[in-house]
Amino acid sequence: GTTLITQTKPIEQRWGGWYVTGTHGSQKHRGNALVRDKNKPDELDTEATQNQTDLATKFDTGAYLTPHSDIVALMVLEHQTHMTNLITRVGFETRMALSDSRAIKKALGEPVEEKSESTLRRINNAAEELLEYMLFSGEAAITEPIRGTSGFAEAFGKGGFKDKRGRSLRDLDLTKRIFKYPLSYMIYSEAFDALPAEARDRVLRRLWAVLVKGDDKPAFKHLSAADRKAMYEIVTETKKELPDWWSSSVSTD
Repeated sequence: GTTLITQTKPIEQRWGGWYVTGTHGSQKHRGNALVRDKNKPDELDTEATQNQTDLATKFDTGAYLTPHSDIVALMVLEHQTHMTNLITRVGFETRMALSDSRAIKKALGEPVEEKSESTLRRINNAAEELLEYMLFSGEAAITEPIRGTSGFAEAFGKGGFKDKRGRSLRDLDLTKRIFKYPLSYMIYSEAFDALPAEARDRVLRRLWAVLVKGDDKPAFKHLSAADRKAMYEIVTETKKELPDWWSSSVSTD
């Protein structure tokens, strides 16, 4: 069978069929493991598969560009891949909702640019799912420090947009959660900026409500007041072309 691996999936359910290098304490994963009996596919041989820092004993690593399959890089990739999928989906859902709305309005002889409540609800629901993921709602817990083997973590952190205090959305934590500031660095991506205006504005207004107004929706209970303040300050200083209302004390969500 298969399973969708995202930041919400417990570590013990990740990376079956993959090589994984790095240390993670007593936390277990499915990487590096083999199925010895094809008639018993659920029985993995996990002996000597955890906390692997050298794969040379398993295959000829010299045949590849890198001898690493860095656990930190895998975790970041999982986040970025699903974020990309959700951004794409929100764009698709929004364009479909607007197209359907215009067709219905035209058929009824009504102004085509007026958006019905059902149209806005379709856009808002899709945007909310994206917002929750970009704020790491439901992120699987990290119970012991995680360390990679390739230097990826250090290089990745250096590539972030930093505020005047040197903070970045790429700052990694890896002791209790993936990132020190749990707001996706994909907010800087071309894909996010290319969202239809209606969807991008909705996501930003809801993000503003969470960070500034302290939206206490259960999905955001994991965010402390310090988290929200820091993330708002980082985004305000580093994100280009924010709407004028972003730095206001009042916004409509």
